[in-house]
Formats: sequence, C-alpha cells, structure tokens
Amino acid sequence: MSMNRHSESSTIQYYEDHADEYVNATAGVNMESLYQPFLECIPQGGMILDAGCGSGRDTKAFLDRGYRVMAIDASAKMTEATTRLTRQPAQQLELQQLDSTGKFDGIWACATVLHIPLSELDDVVVRLIAALRPGGICYLSFKEGVGERMEGERLFVDFTEDGLRKQLDRHLSFDTVQIWITTDLRLDCDERWVNALIRKVDR
Repeated sequence: MSMNRHSESSTIQYYEDHADEYVNATAGVNMESLYQPFLECIPQGGMILDAGCGSGRDTKAFLDRGYRVMAIDASAKMTEATTRLTRQPAQQLELQQLDSTGKFDGIWACATVLHIPLSELDDVVVRLIAALRPGGICYLSFKEGVGERMEGERLFVDFTEDGLRKQLDRHLSFDTVQIWITTDLRLDCDERWVNALIRKVDR
C-alpha cells in the first residue's frame, strides 16, 4: 500500500472511529453564507451531489429547500448519520470511484477533497466535473496552507488562494468562477478556509 493510500485509509478510519464526535461538532454549524453563492447558480429543484456528506447537515439543508440530493461519503458511519438525519439513503463511495456523467446541476464538496492525496487530486476534480451537466457548478473548500500534511490520523492537502487558482487553472473543462477566503464557521475554531466555485464549460 502506498503512503498516500495508507494516509487516505487512515483518514477514512478516523471518521469511522470518531463519527459521533464529528457529527456533534459539525451538525449545528450555520452554513448559510456558503450555501448562498452555490445555490444561486443552481435551478430550483435541481440535482445536487453532496460529495462527502458527513453529518448530513448540508444534504438536509438542500432537501429542505426543494433540491434533489444524492449524498455520498467514504465513511460508512457518515452515510449512516446522513441517512438517519434525512431519512434518505446515503451511499458509501470514495470520490476516486465516482463514475457519473452529466447527472448533476451542482456538486457540493465541502471539506471533502482536502483529504484527497495531491497525486490523485486532478483525477478527482476531473471526475467531479464529468458528473456535472454543462454549465453545472461545483463548490470546493480547503484549509489555508501549503501542501500535504498529516493531522493526527487524517491527511490534509492545503492551498493558498493563489495556489488553488494555479491548481485549478490547469484544467480546460471548467472555468474558475470565484475563489475566496473565509474564517471557520465553527465558533470555537479560528482556521481560515480557501473556497472555490468552478463551472463546467464546453470548449
């Protein structure tokens, strides 16, 4: 097993082992300021992929607003949490296994792709974009920083605003709509996040 694959496996295992703790820490966070720029790009009733559904907080928010949502997560415990909250089955699936084409109006990958090894990140972004309908929008977020690191059992890939722009600008299948910095919405956390909206285009 490669170091990257081992690190990713230990990341998934972390969420299996700390599922209740993670759900309790994140389920009540007010995400409205991040939902707004994403949802205003998606037609009412459109189809959203919640890629890395975690506690189910965001899946439920989108469902409550009248959107259709497919929820996936690499952690079985996280899919169980989402299913309990939304009463809609979530699917256990790693982003490297995503194989949909032109299915979604929007993809919400909040604090998800930051756990993908840098060597696999381009492939995952390509898979996400392929899953969008033409003109579809994808939201991504990373912790602010530079490069790969381990935080306990979890792998993180961090970017600066400029670094993420350069990473995304190498792709021709989408346009970068916006990249912006936010502080953590959890009240007890002062980390900074780099957010991006990218839109699928036909070249």
